[in-house]
Amino acid sequence: MIGLILAGGIGSRFWPVSRRRRPKQLLDLLGGGSLLDATARRIEPLCGADGTWVCTTEELAPAVAAELPGVAASRIVGEPSGRNTAPAIGWAVRSMPEHARDDVIAVFPSDHWVADEEAFLDVLRVGAQAVERGDHDVVTVGTAPAWPETGYGYLELEAPAQAGSLERVVRFTEKPDPETAVRFEASGRHVWNAGIFLFRGSVLLDLYRRHLPELAAGLERLAAEGVGPEDRRALYADLESVSIDHGLMERLSSIGCVVADCGWNDLGSWGSLAEALPEDDDGNRTVGSTFAVDARDNLLFADAGTVTAIGVEGLAIVRTGDAVLVVPRERAQDVRRIVERLRALGRRDLL
Repeated sequence: MIGLILAGGIGSRFWPVSRRRRPKQLLDLLGGGSLLDATARRIEPLCGADGTWVCTTEELAPAVAAELPGVAASRIVGEPSGRNTAPAIGWAVRSMPEHARDDVIAVFPSDHWVADEEAFLDVLRVGAQAVERGDHDVVTVGTAPAWPETGYGYLELEAPAQAGSLERVVRFTEKPDPETAVRFEASGRHVWNAGIFLFRGSVLLDLYRRHLPELAAGLERLAAEGVGPEDRRALYADLESVSIDHGLMERLSSIGCVVADCGWNDLGSWGSLAEALPEDDDGNRTVGSTFAVDARDNLLFADAGTVTAIGVEGLAIVRTGDAVLVVPRERAQDVRRIVERLRALGRRDLL
């Protein structure tokens, strides 16, 4: 199996620690190395170093190469600009040698966390076998919702979700409202979308030609002989910016889902990071130099200096060398609004 790791995001919901030149996937948030390195090590039993590819940005490619010395530079694909996941995955697959596109390719986000890695590998084996048999054009991975999360996408399955089972996907729903999320959690047929997809590369490119013809034609222009770096940047900037979920997956009738029970966490916000950290007797989760007095159920994260808290509850308090974030844990998804405000103000020094 070929593993394609997507590592081009900026992780805006992990501001102020995640920055443009040091984004979330390059951070050590849980101890033991960066999230990107953990992802590569997690899939190595199935893919090996020779079967691991990474799609990132041209700007981040040197940092990614330094983080993954076992991955050859030729297998690190640098996007000239960010155009969302459908162009990124399509360009990475199109960049692979033609013989590799007939293999099963599995796409992984670079910044997730898995508690039970052996169970996770078993899920991937089930998905890869389904692709090899031709059961589905695409197989994705889902996990039973642990709470009514509004920041995740959901997959509606044809049959009730059971760990290890392969079910047909009926519908994709992206980030539902709170009432819908409560209904999804209770239904038994909805799972969180882990953003992991398995397919044959040749099949994926054919699906692009059928459902995303303009994007498919743009990828072929990019791959044409004689296209120089400047022309490539211009051509890439003209590609349709669309996620693979909206652009392709929602249009397909043959999508399978393997239901995983492996302690998956997308680490999508400071709130979800707290769920992956051990708690003390007062429910506080901490990283770095921190102290809490009469405080409960907080996340205290010190990237630099020390964070202290007295008499507060349910907060995420994050300190770096030049910024401090304080936000209720239930509003951790809103941190990107701070990033948008800083961008509007031209504060590139904080981005």
